[in-house]
Amino acid sequence: MSTSRRLSQVFKSSKEIPFDDSSKFIFFSDCHRGDNSWADDFAHNQNLLFTALNHYFNEGFTYIEIGDGEELWENRNFSEIRQSHSHIFWMMRKFYMKKRLYMIWGNHDMVKKHKRFVEKNLYRYYDERKEKYKPLFDKIEVYEGLILKYAGTDHKIFIFHGHQGDLFNDRLWWFNRFIVRYIWRPLELLGFNDPTGPAKNYEKKSTNEENIIKWVKDHKQMVIAGHSHRPAFPNVGDPLYFNDGSCIHPRCITGVEIQNGEIMMIKWSVNTKNDGTLYVEREIIEGPQKLHSFFYDD
Repeated sequence: MSTSRRLSQVFKSSKEIPFDDSSKFIFFSDCHRGDNSWADDFAHNQNLLFTALNHYFNEGFTYIEIGDGEELWENRNFSEIRQSHSHIFWMMRKFYMKKRLYMIWGNHDMVKKHKRFVEKNLYRYYDERKEKYKPLFDKIEVYEGLILKYAGTDHKIFIFHGHQGDLFNDRLWWFNRFIVRYIWRPLELLGFNDPTGPAKNYEKKSTNEENIIKWVKDHKQMVIAGHSHRPAFPNVGDPLYFNDGSCIHPRCITGVEIQNGEIMMIKWSVNTKNDGTLYVEREIIEGPQKLHSFFYDD
C-alpha cells in the first residue's frame, strides 16, 4: 500500500485530542531504548531524556512519544529493557498517572499494536526485589496515530511515526527485524555499525519522507512525525512537515514543543561551564512560531 493511502487510513482512524493555547505538549521519538549493552544506542543519552522529562513533568506538559520508544528489533525481551532503563519508565509512569502520556508505535516497536503484547508488558512489571508484580501503564492504549484538534477551529495536527508506506519498514518489517536481530546486532556487539537504521542515512532525505510531504501538500494537513531521525521545522508557507528528530543523536536529543499556542524545535545536551562543571541545557533551535501562522487557510 502506498504512503498516501496508508496515511489517509491512519488519519481516519486516529483518536482526537482537543487542545488550546493553554495546552503544553512535548514530542520525542526514536529513543530505541535497549538493554544497556554496547548495542544500546540510547544508553549514552538516557540521562538527557530523564532530565528533560523531569522538567516537562514539573512544568505540566503532556508527553507524546512518537514511536520506536523501545528497540524491539534487536531485543526480544521487553522486561530487560524496562529494567535497564527503570528510571525512564518511572518518570513516564508519573506522566501516565496524571493522564499526560500518549504512546504511538513505530516500526521498531510495532509489536505494541497487539493488545496481548501491551497487556503482558506494559500494564505491569515484575519487581524482582519485592518478588511481586507492580503496575506500570495499566490499561494503556498504544496508537498508530493521534490528532490534536485545536479548540474552536477546524485545524488539526496529525501525529504518527513515519514508516507508513515504506515497504521494508511497514509491510515487510518482520524481514528487517530478522536481519537486525540475528545479523547486525551480533556484529554491533563486536564493534561494527548497523547500516540499516535511518540514522545512518541522516544526510539523505528518504523517498518515504518525500512521500509524506506530498501527502501533506495534497491534504493541506500539518503533521509531526519521527522515524527518519532528521529534525524538520518548515518555514511559514512551506509544506507543514515537522519531524522531532531522535533521542539517539551522538551528543543530544531533539524534540518538538507546543505551548502558549506556539511550536518550536528544542535540543537537550550536556554543556560545560567555565569552571569545568557539566550541566544539561535546553536550547531552542527553531521557532518559536505561532501555530496560527502555519495552519492552512480553510
